[in-house]
Amino acid sequence: MLNTQLNLTRPDDFYEALIDMHRDLDEAQSQSANAQLILLLANHVGDHEALMEAIRFARAGVVAPPANGAVGKLAA
Repeated sequence: MLNTQLNLTRPDDFYEALIDMHRDLDEAQSQSANAQLILLLANHVGDHEALMEAIRFARAGVVAPPANGAVGKLAA
């Protein structure tokens, strides 16, 4: 099960380091750094179900559910 409660020992320091990671990178480099970080952390977590739940949470955080109630289908 995915832990969605605050679990970072130093959240402000982590956020600052995450922002610093992107400093002076162009858009493509920034996206590549994000992808590499995601894959490294996913490998560290290792649990497939937790990772699938994290993907669902992350997507739900940026995409509103379809107005017509269609679940699992992309809007045309």
